[in-house]
Amino acid sequence: MSLHTVNELLQKHRLVEAMVQNQQAPRRNLVVTLVQKQHMAELSSLLARSTPGDIGQILSSLSEDDARLVWQQVAEARQDDVLWELSDSLREQLVGDREPHCGVGQMSAFELVDGRLSKVAITCRHDLDGIQPIWIDLLAPTKAQRVLIGQYFGLELPNPSDLRDLEASARFYVEQNEIHIHSDFLLDREGNSRSVPVAFVLRGDILFSIRGEELPVFRLQRLRARSQPGFVTDSKDMLLDLYGAEAEYSADALENIYTELETVSKKVLSQNVSDDDAEQILADIAEEEDLNGRIRRNMLDTQRAVSFLVRRKLLSPEQLEDAQQILRDIESLNSHTAFLFDKINFLMDATVGFININQNKVIKIFSVASVAMLPPTLIASIYGMNFEHMPELQWMLGYPFALTLMALSILVPYLFFRRKGWLR
Repeated sequence: MSLHTVNELLQKHRLVEAMVQNQQAPRRNLVVTLVQKQHMAELSSLLARSTPGDIGQILSSLSEDDARLVWQQVAEARQDDVLWELSDSLREQLVGDREPHCGVGQMSAFELVDGRLSKVAITCRHDLDGIQPIWIDLLAPTKAQRVLIGQYFGLELPNPSDLRDLEASARFYVEQNEIHIHSDFLLDREGNSRSVPVAFVLRGDILFSIRGEELPVFRLQRLRARSQPGFVTDSKDMLLDLYGAEAEYSADALENIYTELETVSKKVLSQNVSDDDAEQILADIAEEEDLNGRIRRNMLDTQRAVSFLVRRKLLSPEQLEDAQQILRDIESLNSHTAFLFDKINFLMDATVGFININQNKVIKIFSVASVAMLPPTLIASIYGMNFEHMPELQWMLGYPFALTLMALSILVPYLFFRRKGWLR
């Protein structure tokens, strides 16, 4: 949709209104009503096919009267999204003091009160007045919420859905006195573990975090900072503690992997492993291998993020020591993931070996049967080639004799090989 199309509809609307002014009142009112419905229905249809950004640009380009007329045709369900695209002055002209709704996402501001984090829920712009936050956390924010926070603090917040396929070089950078860090945090749920991208923006004394899902690490840090005085002192402390908690959470996940692999080991090292058991074991091993690889990748990502903070020389001596400790913890976790990879490979090879043994047992049965049937087949072939002298025609025991020879030809080799231990 273009501004030109909207202007054409508005001009037609005003032209028809001017033409019917000289008509008699009853007919004039009827014509005006019909024309208004026709033009406004067409305008509403065009607006329904446009994005909030396009509608905002059109409203900003029109006069006040035309903007009001167009605004009346915007569907009520989309008005909040469009209002975020307008300037404060134009928004006030159209809706007065009305605050656009932020959406279904959660926004929280945290400020220090007596050394503890105090949470302030943000539902509109007025909630930000009078507070001095060190951390603003946005959970599954809508564009309206990101615009609200960005306009108030003078920065642009990224969309969490755009953080998944970033190149390594685009994950850590400094722009206009803002430090941008994009990291992956582990979400370990039974049967559905995954990495959740989180964007951090460090501007002045405030840390902004944007994520699409709730994470255990964030819940843990909020609980600690609220219950322990002096746990955090500023925004950089908060960021380091989040990375430290991520290392702890990953360590717990690695311990759970080791526990699961111990259970799998007992099944693998048992004497009898059926094909169904082997199938389940391989599925369990594959799940733990995927989680272990995800943890290793996240730890490498966290290591790069903390190293980036150290290189920027933004940390105090105490924070620098905390960062070094986090890096040491990550190194130990990387060694542990390598150990788990070796254990997983061993269990995988052992399970595949048992599957091969079970298959060999089946093949062995067919092989023994095939070899056992060779002598009686030879006897039957030779016996059947005697057309001139056929004992069975004159000798009543001819067929039983042949069958006895066949049975003996099977039994004697079987007993011989069994005595040698070759059929165990």
